Amino acid sequence: VGDKPIWEQIGSSFIQHCYQLFDKDRTQLGAIYIDASCLTSEGQQFHGKAATVEKLSSLPFQKIQYSLTAWDYQPMPHSCIISMVVDPIMGFHHMFLLKNTNDAWVCTNDAFRLALHNFG
Repeated sequence: VGDKPIWEQIGSSFIQHCYQLFDKDRTQLGAIYIDASCLTSEGQQFHGKAATVEKLSSLPFQKIQYSLTAWDYQPMPHSCIISMVVDPIMGFHHMFLLKNTNDAWVCTNDAFRLALHNFG
């Protein structure tokens, strides 16, 4: 881990933490979002921490067996990191824009898209 750039270390840790919260207790996801956060899930937009957590908490399944096979991280201006993960088994792409705010990393923008229905 020490030989990876700091933005990859932060992005990777954030993604692991996010998916652990998602599986354990989605109501706790509020800790990683802020009131200015925006979620786009399958083309639907949700603005703010409360709307984001409400959407994620209302999903009909309780747990997912992830198979994250690719992830990319890039540093961005203004103390931000863009993180993208791909799960080819479940068929999704997930992008997070992370920002360092008050010495904590939060997700300001979250975009999720299933890829399976886009084939054929």
